[in-house]
Amino acid sequence: MNLKMIILRLAALLSVSSLAMDVQADTDYFQIKQDNRIIADAVRIADLENLQLLLNNQQGIAFKKFSHVQKAHPKCKISFAMNAGMYHANFSPVGLYIEQFKQLSALNSNTNQFGNFFLQPNGVVAWNKNKAVLLTTQQYAQSNFQAEYATQSGPMLVMNREINPIFKSNSDSLKIRNGVGIKNNQLYFVISRGKINFYHFADIFKTQLKVDQALYLDGTVSSAFIPQVKRHDQIYDLGPMFIYAESKHCD
Repeated sequence: MNLKMIILRLAALLSVSSLAMDVQADTDYFQIKQDNRIIADAVRIADLENLQLLLNNQQGIAFKKFSHVQKAHPKCKISFAMNAGMYHANFSPVGLYIEQFKQLSALNSNTNQFGNFFLQPNGVVAWNKNKAVLLTTQQYAQSNFQAEYATQSGPMLVMNREINPIFKSNSDSLKIRNGVGIKNNQLYFVISRGKINFYHFADIFKTQLKVDQALYLDGTVSSAFIPQVKRHDQIYDLGPMFIYAESKHCD
């Protein structure tokens, strides 16, 4: 990372905005450490009712920034946010996207295209007020799950508590990465603090969080709002976003 990018990232992390003011985070935060060094931030969400996906404002234009969601919904009281899967240049989702029971983008079952999304197997994280699921794309297509919210991404990081065998521990593909895991009907969101390869990122979910399944969300553009550590990434414009709000005024 060059000096300019370091300065931009530090500025984003340390910035003070209306989103970060007076927030009492109703989420469980974990530091992910390795060799006495924090390598990632993790947030556990047990209250599925207050977790939602957002993409566009009332004018049909992508929010792009967490702070834009807060500005549009000042009573929302966001206490966690993260980018929620891969998107096209126009910010539309690459795969399945469901928001408030409405499917805005269909399940993408292609397996022969280029890019991380299409590394196999890829998958879907979906939930309603009572239950969350994290399944491979094929499993989800056969599940008939009644999703209030769903987003598709890829590849799967962990399947049945084992790291996806396509990953190599010595890979030199290093990026800031984020993903989501599931255990006991609770969702675990993780974003690295530095560049990391797929294998070692997946190992966070397997070894430290001990989740059952985990799904990769994105790299490079990975962004989060985590008030417990004053993290508010603002460098990149985003497509779909996970928003955890302590009130239901984000609708």
